[in-house]
Amino acid sequence: MPITTCVFDAYGTLFDVAAAAREAAAEPAFAAIAETWPELAEHWRLKQLQYSWLRAVTGAHDDFWQVTQEGLDWTLEKMNLADDPALRTRLLALYWELRAYDEVPAMLRALKDGGLNTAILSNGAPAMLDGAVQSAGIGDLLDVSLSVESVGVFKPHASVYDLVGEHFGCAKDEVLFVSSNGWDAAAATGYGFTTAWVNRGGDPVDRLPWKPAHQLRELSGIPALAGL
Repeated sequence: MPITTCVFDAYGTLFDVAAAAREAAAEPAFAAIAETWPELAEHWRLKQLQYSWLRAVTGAHDDFWQVTQEGLDWTLEKMNLADDPALRTRLLALYWELRAYDEVPAMLRALKDGGLNTAILSNGAPAMLDGAVQSAGIGDLLDVSLSVESVGVFKPHASVYDLVGEHFGCAKDEVLFVSSNGWDAAAATGYGFTTAWVNRGGDPVDRLPWKPAHQLRELSGIPALAGL
């Protein structure tokens, strides 16, 4: 069937998760991370994801804001920055205002102009997603932001992917699911979506039972994959 619905992971896919650390590092008050912010951003993101997986498999769910703070706290201790509460406060504030990647508005506009449904499907808590969408100015280009909080478990649990069909009434093969996380795109392939992995870093394909149907370095090619 033709694609009717394009669904995007949020963090790392539409929104630049490294932006909080990069922007804080540019501020004189936080010169301590001027050189090490890429390491901070990488540790923070990895722990954020690891904690979401561990909470999913153990049934110890809490929302993504809690997981985000816990990942940052681990990172700050790892990098000997735990005694800088102002840095912690600033990084968390910036996380609510993540910018979209440059190609995102035009890409979403092309999808909407082509008559497709557009949505976010994210681990993010609803308030977090609302903050990011408003900060990026893309609210009018999205039909809905779907959060795992409605099912109480993080991706890649199948009940999260179920949210798309439940909201739009579409079949799985009508959905193009786009993620910057290889594991997310792979799991969505196994679920039955057509998938695109936005591999901005040129990473190897994850060794999982499924593979993304498409691989891109950025998002401007998504309308073509959707048949526009």
